[in-house]
Amino acid sequence: MSAAVTSYDKIVCPSLGDSIPSALPHAISVSLPTWKDNVGYEEGERRVIDAMCTGYPRFFVHKSIQKLSAICEAKFGLQNEQCMLFPKAYIANRCRDFMIARSIEPSTPLAVRLVQWIIHADETSSSIGHEIELHIVLFPSDAYPIAKQFWQHAGLGISSRMAVACLSVLEEQGEISRPKSPAMSTSPPRTCFPSRNRHYGSKATPSFGKVAATTQAQSVAQARDEDWNDQGSYLEERYGRNLPTSAAMLAKRTLRRRIAGVLAHEEDSSPNGGDELRPSTRGVEGVTEEDVYLFPTGMAAIWSAHQLCLASLPPAKSVCFGFTYTDTLKILQKWGPGCYFFGNGDEADVDALEALLSSSESPKILALLCEFPSNPLLRSANLGRLRNLADRYDFPLVIDETVGNFVNVEILPFADILVSSLSKVFSGETNVMGGSLILNPKGKHYPTLKAKFEETYEDSYWYEDAIYMERNSRNFVKRVWIINRNTEAVCDFLHSYSRLATPNPVIKNVYYPKWESRQNYDVCRLPLPEGEKGGNFGGLFSITFTSEEAAHAFFDTLPCAKGPSLGTNFTLACPYTILAHFTELDWAAEYGVEKSLVRVSVGLEDRECLLAWFGLALKAAEEAGKSKTASS
Repeated sequence: MSAAVTSYDKIVCPSLGDSIPSALPHAISVSLPTWKDNVGYEEGERRVIDAMCTGYPRFFVHKSIQKLSAICEAKFGLQNEQCMLFPKAYIANRCRDFMIARSIEPSTPLAVRLVQWIIHADETSSSIGHEIELHIVLFPSDAYPIAKQFWQHAGLGISSRMAVACLSVLEEQGEISRPKSPAMSTSPPRTCFPSRNRHYGSKATPSFGKVAATTQAQSVAQARDEDWNDQGSYLEERYGRNLPTSAAMLAKRTLRRRIAGVLAHEEDSSPNGGDELRPSTRGVEGVTEEDVYLFPTGMAAIWSAHQLCLASLPPAKSVCFGFTYTDTLKILQKWGPGCYFFGNGDEADVDALEALLSSSESPKILALLCEFPSNPLLRSANLGRLRNLADRYDFPLVIDETVGNFVNVEILPFADILVSSLSKVFSGETNVMGGSLILNPKGKHYPTLKAKFEETYEDSYWYEDAIYMERNSRNFVKRVWIINRNTEAVCDFLHSYSRLATPNPVIKNVYYPKWESRQNYDVCRLPLPEGEKGGNFGGLFSITFTSEEAAHAFFDTLPCAKGPSLGTNFTLACPYTILAHFTELDWAAEYGVEKSLVRVSVGLEDRECLLAWFGLALKAAEEAGKSKTASS
């Protein structure tokens, strides 16, 4: 993206199944514009599934990856085998280990095979000009849901741009022919998992080597996909100029410096080999780019932080503090000895944790992981008390700063490991994934963690993704301040109609750091720059309603983009609990994450435009609430 902040006032809400924004080849969000569409997605309705041209990459296997997987299955697979593709050997090995450990019959472990395919590109290749290392995990088709768990939780599968590069080389070398439509695959579909748990499940799929019957909806989606090849380059470059692909290492170095806070001119900076450096603004002396590690996704950074602790420290249970994003908890539960879950993340939970640690059993803790603030309830943990416990009982703190982001809050002084999803507001463009991990050089565990990471870390971040991430993040700081102001204005408006401010409201609660555990947030909140008005409470909030009917009406009427992800340059909403906890709604409700919760990530639109949108949605919710009252 160029230095100028783009106006999103006139953004058109995409239709069901379209990428967000529309026709973006590597989009990381998909349009699910109504509450019914989101439920239909979770339940595997063909109406919804067949319309989808893309989805969030850890849940939806991009069509370019589908196509490359089908080629790998045909070239290396046995009958009734499917595969997953990874960029490094160690990841493929961890996938195999994960699958074998979950064999239904321990006495007969799953037959999981690994293949390395080096795809050699000619020096004159128009794609990349070097070889591509592809690691293929082959397994029986009925074990696909297990493989999908690893893909989702670890976040280390190949990116769609890497798949496109592989396909481009193979096409240039005549190993494959260009199909009429990239949507058609010769292997069972991987795009969705329409059982009760769509994240892992899979209903009956066509037998290997046969193409699924094409419905009218699929035909429409395929025709739309054919247009992507022509539009893709234009859309990907529409906001600014990328570095040449040969400058990937330069882009990665600039990203690491930007994340470390050592670039003297963060806003509008671009890598030219001569960036002026300064002491880090992270609040910890001595932080450099050498303490920053890049990953293909934010979840990969979290998974890797947990793996680093498991490899560096004595085995023990972890602590998941607060109601974190769903895959974070799953990682702590499925790798290592398990975890203790303190799902409210409040002062009472700190008391309970302290009581556990000081009990007669005095269990050893591997590490504690929390978000600041949490997603979706925007609660801020008491990091001072947690830091005190970590020092007293000798375990590292791993903190996810994705929602807070380092423009608004200073977290590193409390953390041993700081992780973040760069896919969110750091990028803003919904066209690339990425993650980062910072080791605190002043942390007690730094020497041990640093030595192990230097021994084991392998850079698996695809070079093109790094180039797009670098471009997108050049005006990160400028965008954050606009989003901060917009979000506070919207939240103040909605809060004035909540049960805390008005009798008989349709809005139950507005969850936002300005009102949720404010004293804990303020401890880490950075001062406002000179001349900046408003607060720095971030761009995310959640809202609950006095009836499900009101929630549905609010969401359906809100005229913004609707789909998974957050931190986008445009306003993006989703019925969070439906998407993240559809099979465990009662469990989520125990921790205050209600079924009808709507999560909103506010963008760069004109403030008056945003207020008009939310006023329209509020009016619809009030009418639905009145109808509910009248009928009961």
